[in-house]
Amino acid sequence: MKNDLLNLLLLALTFLLLFALSEFLYHQYKIKVELTRKLVHIGTGLICLLFPILLKNHWSVLFLCGLFAVILLLSLKFNLLKSINAVDRKSVGSIVYPVAVYLCFLIQTSLDECYIYYYLPLVTLAICDPMAALSGKKWPLAQYKIFGAKKTLMGSTVFFICAMIVMFLTWRSVYNSNLDSEEFIVIATIALTATLAEAFSKDGYDNLTIPVSILVCLYIYFP
Repeated sequence: MKNDLLNLLLLALTFLLLFALSEFLYHQYKIKVELTRKLVHIGTGLICLLFPILLKNHWSVLFLCGLFAVILLLSLKFNLLKSINAVDRKSVGSIVYPVAVYLCFLIQTSLDECYIYYYLPLVTLAICDPMAALSGKKWPLAQYKIFGAKKTLMGSTVFFICAMIVMFLTWRSVYNSNLDSEEFIVIATIALTATLAEAFSKDGYDNLTIPVSILVCLYIYFP
């Protein structure tokens, strides 16, 4: 219990330092909000990968995720954390991110420490989503809209390629083995499903739909 509390405080401090770094870069060096926002997105995802190692129960994760959800909600209300919130569009991405993290952690613990249910969705979200957004903005080729969600073919392509790479590496890391042909097809299917989930989502809800789509696929193939 004592170690869990110390680790909880350590993780909370790490998140606060990440937020402070993004604020410093935004205000001091005038780094564009889209870049500082992606920095926080990626950094948050990487820090969250430590949860199964440092935290022993889902209540600790719920407390940490709930705490930062409240902080982010208050920052929106009082116009704080401009390095995250100063975007010229409606987005709930920063709010639903902690929800996705807790959901993945809760499921992996309920499935007897089945870590693929935690790491695969979060690594994909942390890496692929910002890569797709940045590439789509830099090379806005073949723009399209689905249910009001504006996307680019370049962004979706980058997302799928990144998803294939990170899923392959995550799969090998978790299971410590090479993929056979059947597992490769499963990963390609999951990557495509996550790409579609991102394409159909708007207003930051892809921070939730991407992990959920991966969780559903994993449960279908490996119940």
